[in-house]
Amino acid sequence: MNTETIKQKVTFNTKPDVLYALLLNEKILSGLTGTKAKMSTAVNGKFDIFDGYCHGYNMELVEGKKIVQAWHFAEDGWPDDHFSICTFTLEKSDGRTKLEFVQTGVPDNNVESLKSGWKEFYWDPIKSYLKSGKS
Repeated sequence: MNTETIKQKVTFNTKPDVLYALLLNEKILSGLTGTKAKMSTAVNGKFDIFDGYCHGYNMELVEGKKIVQAWHFAEDGWPDDHFSICTFTLEKSDGRTKLEFVQTGVPDNNVESLKSGWKEFYWDPIKSYLKSGKS
């Protein structure tokens, strides 16, 4: 299987610790996605999001700075036993947070749908949530 890497940079109008907590908050993620989400906040803890479309586990958690997770997607052409590695690196910048997102091990036939999916179903809803002042 050929795989590729997705790299995205996004700036959020919040502090790194707020964004970190949001990314691991199953109640907020359920609200943002309109789907059932379970999210552990422990290393090796499991998660399940988008009504089971994605599941995986936490590999590394550095509060307010970094989240590394293994993700499996229920996508056509995605092997049942394959996980991609998603790294969310948070950096404070002028009162905002720069997120550098890297996803390795993405089957090449799934790259384009996931690139747009992260923006449409994760980054944009998070920005809207933060803009609403609920955080």
